[in-house]
Amino acid sequence: MSDTKISDLQGLGPKSELWLNQIGIFTRSDLEEIGAIGAFNKLSEHHQKQPSLNLLYAMIGALEDSHWSTIAKNDRERLLNELQGYKELEALFNSK
Repeated sequence: MSDTKISDLQGLGPKSELWLNQIGIFTRSDLEEIGAIGAFNKLSEHHQKQPSLNLLYAMIGALEDSHWSTIAKNDRERLLNELQGYKELEALFNSK
């Protein structure tokens, strides 16, 4: 299952796969290794167009075998806090 292509994961299609492939994520195991929040931040840095939070929810849903809308409904606040914390830590490490 870890060799599963991105577009074969629930909620992620060809466009998501293309974006993720551009930052070195080709399989489920690649996504698991960096994590959905890490991948989302890397995508944000790589693309001029900011990815939508729906992509974050879809990546988490793909890893948890849940529909992205369920993730958005149940975990939105927690994920936004994690995303903010990740960005703050990254800024802290990059300032040194």
